[in-house]
Amino acid sequence: MSYENDMLKKLKMPPRKEVELALLIALFRHNGVIKEFGSGEEIVNEIADDFKLNHEQRTAYLETIYRKENRVKKSLLWHRLLFRAADDLAKNKLVSRPTQTLKLTNNREWMLTENGFEKALQLLNFPAEKKDLLTVKSYEVQKIVKKLNETHRPENYTPFDKKKKYSKITKETILRARGFRQAIIEAYDHKCAVCGLKICSPDSLFWEVEAAHIVPHQAMGKDDIWNGLALCHLHHWSFDVGWFTLINDYRIQVSSKVSSLPFDFGRIGDYEFLKLTLNNSRIFLPKKAENYPHNNAIIWHHQNVFHQ
Repeated sequence: MSYENDMLKKLKMPPRKEVELALLIALFRHNGVIKEFGSGEEIVNEIADDFKLNHEQRTAYLETIYRKENRVKKSLLWHRLLFRAADDLAKNKLVSRPTQTLKLTNNREWMLTENGFEKALQLLNFPAEKKDLLTVKSYEVQKIVKKLNETHRPENYTPFDKKKKYSKITKETILRARGFRQAIIEAYDHKCAVCGLKICSPDSLFWEVEAAHIVPHQAMGKDDIWNGLALCHLHHWSFDVGWFTLINDYRIQVSSKVSSLPFDFGRIGDYEFLKLTLNNSRIFLPKKAENYPHNNAIIWHHQNVFHQ
């Protein structure tokens, strides 16, 4: 038995396989990413709390002698166990290594892969049908988000994908849809472009805001950042059915039909919902002008969806 294994047994540390499962659950709780296991990192203590580790288990050191340099290197046993568990997860393609994630996000983090995401959902008995609504990141979807954010904004943008009509629903199209949703919501800082509502669920797993297509899927609209808006549920619905549209300089135009609505329609308490969509007010836009909705998509919505 090795020195490290002897220490693990002596201190009755949790089995590595159990730590692997705990890591997958921790990644899920932390939006799909956790930092490397350094001293003072919250995640190190959080998982230790899950296992109810005592003070000795959390603070025990491994000592490695570097003979050529005549010095002793110390490393925390618990940190070492976490790293070995994460390393095994990476070998099984359930997480990406910090060196891989660094190239993608510029952060040294462990990130769930799609396989790891699925495994975490199984461990938590989480409804599979809600997966696409989660804020949890995966390495594969993050690659799509990066591509969407880094693609050069074309002047003569065509918001239609003629191939979409004939394409089957595949794993790639599902990932692309999730990448579009994540890119749009992050570009608009998780708030509605119209009313500015920004709120998540108490467990931080779901955001109220949705990614809306300007040219919708049924009209073969593309999953590009220039064909999207972040909208709350109510403004998403009212945009899709044509109660309002956008005009020059990203200003809101409300349908004239609002004036003919019965008194008890479109009210939230004492407020008239569609009057919260202030006519001619400018929407909240992304920080990067490259991510603004494209005028060609807006014109299509004005001509084909909006009710004057």
